[in-house]
Amino acid sequence: MDDFIFGTLSSDEQRVAHVRKIRAGITHNKLRTPRKPLPGQPVQVKLTVGPAHPSDRAWVYWSTDGQDPGGRSGKPAHGQVTEMELAGVRWDNLEWGYLKHYRAVLPGQPGGTVVRYCLVSEAVYGAETQSDNGEYFAYYVSDIAAADWVYDAVVYQIFVDRFFPGGESAWNKPESPSGFYGGTLKGITEKLSYLSRLGINTIWLSPVFPSPSHHGYDATDFFDIEPRLGTKSDFRNLLERAHALGLRVLMDFVPNHWSSSHPSFQAALSDMRSDHVAWYSFKEWPDQYETFFGVKDLPKINLRHPQARNHVLESVRYWLDFGVDGFRLDYAIGPARDFWADFCKVTRETKPDCWTFGEVVEPSDSQLSFYGLLDGCLDFILLEAMRQTFAYRRWDAWKFTDFLDRHEAHFPGDFSRPSFLDNHDMNRFLWVTRGDMQRLKIAALCQFTLAGPPVIYYGTEVGLSQNRDVRQGGKGILEESRLPMLWDGEQDDDLLAYYSELIQLRKDHRCLRRGSRKTVAAGRDIIAYQRQDGECCLLILINLSDERRTFEVPGNWNRVLFKTDQVCESRNLNEHTRVTLDGLSGKVLANLPA
Repeated sequence: MDDFIFGTLSSDEQRVAHVRKIRAGITHNKLRTPRKPLPGQPVQVKLTVGPAHPSDRAWVYWSTDGQDPGGRSGKPAHGQVTEMELAGVRWDNLEWGYLKHYRAVLPGQPGGTVVRYCLVSEAVYGAETQSDNGEYFAYYVSDIAAADWVYDAVVYQIFVDRFFPGGESAWNKPESPSGFYGGTLKGITEKLSYLSRLGINTIWLSPVFPSPSHHGYDATDFFDIEPRLGTKSDFRNLLERAHALGLRVLMDFVPNHWSSSHPSFQAALSDMRSDHVAWYSFKEWPDQYETFFGVKDLPKINLRHPQARNHVLESVRYWLDFGVDGFRLDYAIGPARDFWADFCKVTRETKPDCWTFGEVVEPSDSQLSFYGLLDGCLDFILLEAMRQTFAYRRWDAWKFTDFLDRHEAHFPGDFSRPSFLDNHDMNRFLWVTRGDMQRLKIAALCQFTLAGPPVIYYGTEVGLSQNRDVRQGGKGILEESRLPMLWDGEQDDDLLAYYSELIQLRKDHRCLRRGSRKTVAAGRDIIAYQRQDGECCLLILINLSDERRTFEVPGNWNRVLFKTDQVCESRNLNEHTRVTLDGLSGKVLANLPA
């Protein structure tokens, strides 16, 4: 692996094991059609039974009243049941046996309904097994469209402790990057004018809940603000000032786990008869319980327990009512699989135009399973492709653009895929390129001319890098990529101006935000594609080589709208245009009236 990317499928061994688990077991794998059902629309669900599991019949037990469905031998104990039909049998070389495929159609439901279901396979001798190790699934029925403003979003990701202390305060000097540097909510409010001038319109804040850590992904209270960062009054002032400037604010939210110092967990540890014990999954009380990646200080919340789930969902409703505009959902694959339908219902009912997107560091099929539950997912697959192409320089233009063609065809157009070049869990882009600004510039040009809302990790726009690699001694020391923001003469003004111009380019041309994309053949070293809608058509060209390239592209392109180099040669040749690009440079061309 070139990058340290935190996730459950970060190695080849994990990926093979994942595939084998799906094929060998009794799995639904969230395969339903449509994934985003409208009111009254039937939904088909599928089940696969591996060769090690004798299977004669299968059922779907389902309910619409918020309670778990169930039954036995096709007779419902709660809710309703639909028998599945055998859809086919397929030989699988990996498992060296036959896979059985079942399907069933559940009836359409009114808007606002959460349909909760489980799938059961029965062997000829009567033994029954619930799919996916006893998981329950759910979907939300709605005709509320995703917020339209999402298509125009340009996001700025802020690590609150590392952005700005505020007032006359100086940065703290902790002994290590895992300490507290002193960034505050007031500091962000003071710098809103900087963000507005840059041109961004959406701010994504790292967690601001009370927490013992600098990062905040281990909250002790989902209904309050960490005192080091400020108060609720400070947060409300930040929201009001941001909204007055036309900036929306997203919270980073972690529904999967929280700190072991959380009062409910402390109550569970102190008394095994406490009602809070059921908020967690104890294997052996009090020492053995489910956690986030084995970290004992991060107990996993049992979101199958009604009170625990309601507590988390009430906090979601609370902050939407408080004024936030949406959530970035940390480790979205972690919570119980039926949780997200309830989450979707709460967010749609509380603030229909909020934006919710998940951190799903898994393949595209796993990301797509959140369609209809979240508005989208961070585009980790595109991240990998862009870093392979622009940072590590292992992919040529043909491989990259072919990837884009396939990648974009995989997702529905209304599933948002925020793009990014780096974030708080990996080496910064400039660290990977050893400070090569040209590679950052052409990567950013590509990012800002693709459809997904672009995300800028704080400081990338002014040349912030790091002092050491995040990979140290076989571990990921993620704090290395979270150094304090550069201010007051330390910023790279040329890079800052470049990012501001890129943002303006995206704002000025609707086709970059909402148009279609078409690959143009231009050679192994030249990335070339068109972005087009009813209002405009632009041609994006990027030279991946170190050498100057002159080439022809189809079309009569007569205006250079944006460039990363000083070469402006562009000559029309009837139905083709001859273009010259310096090494590691790019241009955006248009065909405009004279």
